[in-house]
Amino acid sequence: MIIKITTKNIDNRLDKFLVAKLPDFSRSQIQKMIKGGEILVNGKIVAPHYFLKVGDKIELRSTADSPQPTAKKKKEINNKLSNNQPLIFNLKSSIVSETDDFLIIDKPAGLAVHPAPGLKEEKTLIDYILEKYPKIAKVGEDPGRPGIVHRLDKDVSGLIVIAKNQNSFDSLKQQFQMRKVKKEYEALVHGEVEKDEDTIDFPIGRGLKGRMAARAITAKEEGKRALTEFRVVKRYTNFTLLKVQIKTGRTHQIRVHLLAYGYPIVGDKIYFIKKIKPASLNRPFLHSSALGFYDLNNQWVEFKSDLPVELNDYLKNL
Repeated sequence: MIIKITTKNIDNRLDKFLVAKLPDFSRSQIQKMIKGGEILVNGKIVAPHYFLKVGDKIELRSTADSPQPTAKKKKEINNKLSNNQPLIFNLKSSIVSETDDFLIIDKPAGLAVHPAPGLKEEKTLIDYILEKYPKIAKVGEDPGRPGIVHRLDKDVSGLIVIAKNQNSFDSLKQQFQMRKVKKEYEALVHGEVEKDEDTIDFPIGRGLKGRMAARAITAKEEGKRALTEFRVVKRYTNFTLLKVQIKTGRTHQIRVHLLAYGYPIVGDKIYFIKKIKPASLNRPFLHSSALGFYDLNNQWVEFKSDLPVELNDYLKNL
């Protein structure tokens, strides 16, 4: 079966487009078929979030033509999608909410928020935003980070707010400083966390090779105070799923704190314990799932984001 894309269907995500075309299959099933090579675009395997273009040919191969890949083959396909293909990002479909004062973006893993040393000419979230909202270039305090009040690590997915004007920026900045903002994450960690909930308050400072590091609190110790709260959502054999809220915004805070606490995040290739076998996941299992704050009318607004497909699938296979 071949489906040819016309102007009517451009800029649709491949998986979402096929959900409407194949009502007998769930979105999760379609995503697995795409990753498994049963659904091709222009004869090639693409990511489920591939955005369609005019002239694209979607080929639905029968099970007989395309047998189910082995576990090893699935891993090879996932590695190819994660490591070798350029990130495909569509700003329009990633906007969760928009007002005259702010944008709420559901950022994918692999996309840096703003330019930084080492990114070379890599396109960032701010680059995409300024193409559509050039006035945001004048918002904020740092020309290199217009509209940005907080950030997410490049390899972390989820919700981020971008201020569209200076009043909104100033209000959000103050709320972050006063710890009035709700920032909640989902994290899967190695090990079975004993406590149902706890607060981690190790100060954070520069460690070896430029990494951040958490240190025990001592009178002579350098580092900035950091507060991370968590509660257990579910325990698996050798893993624990957590809901995490941060009260401060230090660099790599959640990743550093959970490592120092003894339960590193699954898939984290920077903050890990050597004796723990690396996970078959090409990104940290950390997702910004909830974000709440007061708008300029002093009304509380809150937004949610579901786990990305690759993280949800990883949980199902535990």
